[in-house]
Amino acid sequence: MNSHPHLVVSSIDKDGKPQSAVVGFGQTEELELIVGTSNDSRKAENIKSNPNVSVVIGWGEEGTIQYEGTARILLGKEADKYSEIYFKKNPTARRYKEDPHETYILITPTWLRFTEVAHYPWTIHEYNYESGSTPLA
Repeated sequence: MNSHPHLVVSSIDKDGKPQSAVVGFGQTEELELIVGTSNDSRKAENIKSNPNVSVVIGWGEEGTIQYEGTARILLGKEADKYSEIYFKKNPTARRYKEDPHETYILITPTWLRFTEVAHYPWTIHEYNYESGSTPLA
């Protein structure tokens, strides 16, 4: 995750239609993801009505992470705290911090799969947070 500045996040709109977007992101040690976006973006609107999202990180030679989780809009001091984590990885995004339309989204993992594709056969590591299997355990 550290070597990738962008991810693809997919969400579902109120009519059940999928929407995906490439965005910059930051992450915590617990593998939570932080995304900055406009409060009226499609992804922000979708998350307000359905917090379930999927994410893909990396599509290069070393591997890819498939990530499912729940997302929520951050407010107040919590938004300030997590936005700083986001800015560490995306320092140019700080210019939007004072924009009244800017909002920050926290995504908490429920399931992860890391596929190493640098060699064959591929190595797959899967973690289901709901069953207690985590990469941090």
